[in-house]
Amino acid sequence: MKLIIKQRIFSWTDSYDIYDENMNRKYTAKADFFALGHRIRFFDRNDLEIGCIEEKLLRLFAEFDVYIMGSRYGSIKKKLSLFTPKYDIDYNGWSVTGDIFEWNYEVRTYNGLVIAYIKKEILNLSDTYVIDILNDSDEISVLLLVAAIDAANCSRN
Repeated sequence: MKLIIKQRIFSWTDSYDIYDENMNRKYTAKADFFALGHRIRFFDRNDLEIGCIEEKLLRLFAEFDVYIMGSRYGSIKKKLSLFTPKYDIDYNGWSVTGDIFEWNYEVRTYNGLVIAYIKKEILNLSDTYVIDILNDSDEISVLLLVAAIDAANCSRN
């Protein structure tokens, strides 16, 4: 299954439209306007909140708590790495590594099985990610992971 995440260009806060592989809008995401740090909420087609990422403040490296359906699911923390970005994920036994340009990522299990491929499309006016998720049941947790990676990259810049 594929998801396409497109950041809205003309918005006061981080906001995204998430499409399925047929370009039907499946989810939306909106950042809280007055939050300290990044706090992005995700909604389904019926405007029901399905998840949220919330940045932890005063950290040397970007770190986010992940909430799914109102319950804390885990956290994502950027690790010190010289050439390729790496993240510690404390849920599902996953790890993430990216390429040197921070455009392409792989999500893997602790024993090396691929969960998802994440690709940032660079010839767009706004941040656009294409996510290829191998198991449909991982859709929400991978979606929130990609949002945290994008927010971590924005926090650094």
